[in-house]
Amino acid sequence: MKETRAAQAAAHETAARPAAVGRIHSWDLSTGVDGPGTRFVLFVSGCPLRCLYCANPDTWHMRDGRPATVDEVMARIDKYRNFLSTAGGGVTVTGGEPLLQPAFTAAVLRRCKEAGLHTALDTSGFLGARATDSLLADTDLVLLDVKSFDLATYRRLTGGELAPTLNFATRLNRLGVRTWIRYVLVPGWTDDLRAIDGLARFLSGLGAVDRVDVLPFHKLGAAKYEALGLPFPLRDTPAPAPELVQQVREQFLARGLSAY
Repeated sequence: MKETRAAQAAAHETAARPAAVGRIHSWDLSTGVDGPGTRFVLFVSGCPLRCLYCANPDTWHMRDGRPATVDEVMARIDKYRNFLSTAGGGVTVTGGEPLLQPAFTAAVLRRCKEAGLHTALDTSGFLGARATDSLLADTDLVLLDVKSFDLATYRRLTGGELAPTLNFATRLNRLGVRTWIRYVLVPGWTDDLRAIDGLARFLSGLGAVDRVDVLPFHKLGAAKYEALGLPFPLRDTPAPAPELVQQVREQFLARGLSAY
């Protein structure tokens, strides 16, 4: 009888949940770049930053996404659930900026956790204050994009401020949320070795940071700008030399961090 009542209560709770609706851009399956294992990657629409090297300008505006309920998203994920679990993967919510739609993102993460799937949140941290403790409790891993450690460069590169991201990183550490840092290396923008060492020192004091991924700047999104009738701001910026990429990785390694 107790089990029956418990099942009825659970069913009632599920039925009583609001049908959270978000705006999504697309979804994809990926391996090795959006968290551990093979992952279902959900791209939500809308972003408050305008990073000059952004590869997904088609995700900037929430209005351009299509509406989707959490149930619809989970029905899609469920088709790959066994495969994702077997492949040691899970679900990553990215964008755009997932924390621009915090209720929707939180609902997706909660449902994925209930389904026994590993969860990851890919964010700039600029809107980290919108992530509730319960959202983060349902997040196994945060992929935190740190655009620059120099205040003026960060502002010119993104149109935003650095402090919210650093505050969010500190909060993740306090809560014990495992974190991977992503740092895009852009010649002439984010290759100042003193600023990089400052970031390495900051990150070395955060025990929740498991690794730093140094990502060479690329122009794979240039065609999207052209399709949208937008100029690509870094059209003439070259990719970083392999020697520079390795040098930056070694700066993080020298501070006791795992760098890739």
